Amino acid sequence: MKYEVLSRPGAEQDLADVWLNAKDRRRVVSAAEFVDRLLEQDAHTRGESRYGDFRILFVSPLGVTFEVYVEDRLAEVVAVWSIR
Repeated sequence: MKYEVLSRPGAEQDLADVWLNAKDRRRVVSAAEFVDRLLEQDAHTRGESRYGDFRILFVSPLGVTFEVYVEDRLAEVVAVWSIR
């Protein structure tokens, strides 16, 4: 069963900032698309567990914090940052 993947406005701005500052913007776009695909499938098992329903996932060159609402089949990206 698939999850719907949404991003909070702050996370969208985070991603835009990473993209604007990236040396390889295509790599950032590919990583963001891959994150979405991963979260669509079993978001509650992706990445590492953090406090509450929050999880963290790394897909180079991105780090992503997201919250999972299992009953609603929803994954919400709350923060994105660049990793090296």
